[in-house]
Parts: sequence; structure tokens; C-alpha cells
Amino acid sequence: MPDTRTLLVPDGLEGERVDAALARLFGVSRTKGAELAADGHVQVNHRAAGKSDRVSAGDLLEVTLPTPEESPTLAVVAEPVPGMTIVHDDEDIVVVDKPVGVAAHPSVGWTGPTVLGGLAAAGYRISTSGAPERQGIVSRLDVGTSGLMVVCKSERAYSVLKRAFKERRVDKTYHTLVQGLPDPLVGTIDAPIGRRPGAEFKFAVMDSGKPAVTHYQLLEAFPHASLLEVHLETGRTHQIRVHMAAVRHPCVGDPMYGADPVLAKKLGLERQWLHAVGLGFEHPGSGEYVSFESPYPQDLQDALDRLGG
Repeated sequence: MPDTRTLLVPDGLEGERVDAALARLFGVSRTKGAELAADGHVQVNHRAAGKSDRVSAGDLLEVTLPTPEESPTLAVVAEPVPGMTIVHDDEDIVVVDKPVGVAAHPSVGWTGPTVLGGLAAAGYRISTSGAPERQGIVSRLDVGTSGLMVVCKSERAYSVLKRAFKERRVDKTYHTLVQGLPDPLVGTIDAPIGRRPGAEFKFAVMDSGKPAVTHYQLLEAFPHASLLEVHLETGRTHQIRVHMAAVRHPCVGDPMYGADPVLAKKLGLERQWLHAVGLGFEHPGSGEYVSFESPYPQDLQDALDRLGG
């Protein structure tokens, strides 16, 4: 059966193009939204909609995603990824600074660029451990999240780092801009996360979910928003986004989890303000502790500058 999802267009997306609305509401890339519309998989108020059609608040937006049987076989396609920087490279690992709009690896329904595809295009040989489309991947970042990722080049590195992530021995540091001012200013969110019923790509805090622990502290307060540093003990899908939304301080630019689209528009954001700024772990080859840092991408820095101004 086709996978059809339906949402009402919120007030904050009044007048947006269909492809932009799909990106914000369903968490797909804008390019993927345009492709779905071009293939006749999008309806507004039960009528076929093109990618450049405009939506109004209260419109019924329906999207039909291909079933796994209709999707092409997952495979890593060598494709250069503009803006992806190699931060570190040795015989065991490669650390990349992933730009927004890039997936970690191929997946059903995703036709955009991937980290593995970018590495393949650059001539990197990646570990053969893991599923064929996820070889060498020991942790991931959302398509809409930028920053540091480590990919394993050797079988030894894959085995060692996979265990390190599982045993929570990897230091993962994020910065995020959230709505409002959290109280307390330094805190821990310990709440299980699971897949939200009826929403395949959306997650929520729920008793039946998997354990998830997020530590945060205030870095800077702005009118209507706060810049936080976040450290993760666990690595659940959408963990920071779900946890911050659960305490009523969603990441700015993340309407999927309740953020105000008007504020994002004022700041020129087309994605959630969330960046993986730091990554540290014991090197799988030498055993020495290594750490890496990533500066804010231009769109996130511009948003901060607008707030500060």
C-alpha cells in the first residue's frame, strides 16, 4: 500500500511554495519535495499540486511516498558534495564537516547527496562493515543538521568506534538556537524517545520509547531565543529536536516539532538551527584521545547576527 501522509498547513506557512511547505512539514529536502510534486504525489485540498504552487493556512496537504517495493535498490552513488569539508583523514577514519541538505547514507525516499557518495567521489575507500548502503557509518546527522561526522575506513575502526558509540564513550557537542529562555539555564532532559504513531519520520517523548539523555547549558540569551550548548549521552533519532520541543523550547527553524515559522523567516532560516560543533573519542588505531571542532555555517551565523543586531 502507498504511504500517504496528510497535514493541515499552519498559519506560519501561509503563501509558501509547495516544495518549501513539504520540506518544513515532512522533513524532506526541498529538492525531494519538488520531485514528489512533479511525479504527481502531492495534493492540496484533493487536487494535484505543482512544486511552485502556493499553499494557504488551513489547506489539506497530502503526500504519497513510494513504498519500498517502488523504490530503487539502495546503493552508494559517487557524487561530489559541494561544501563538505574533510577535517581529518588517516588510515582508519575520515572526519567530515557535513553541510545541511546532505544525508549520511542512501535511504528509501532520499535522492539527494550523501556523505558516503561524496567520499566515494573523492576516491575514499570506506570500511565494508555494516549494511551495503551504510558501510563505515557508526553515527549519523539529520539531513537538516550540519556539522561533524566520523566515517570508518578500516574494519578495525568500525568495530572499535561502533562499540564506543554504543557504550557512550564518544563526546558529542552541539549548539542549537531554541525558542524562549529555558528554565533552568543548565539542565538535563532524561526522557525516552520513540517513533510517533502514524508519523514514520516523526518522533516523540513516550513511555514506550528508548532511553534518551540530553544535557544543555545556556551560552547566550537573545530576545525570543537562546543559544545552548548540548551534550548527548545517547544518540536517538531527532533527540535534541524532540527533547527541546518536549520542554517547550523547540529548535528555531524546526516547525516539524512546533517551532514558529515566522521567527525562522525573520532570521532567514530554512532549516533547524542545530550544528554539531564538537566530536571527541579515543582513536581506534592509536588509542589516543582526538577531538575536532566545526565553525557555524554561514546561514546559522547570519541568523545569530540578526538576533544580536
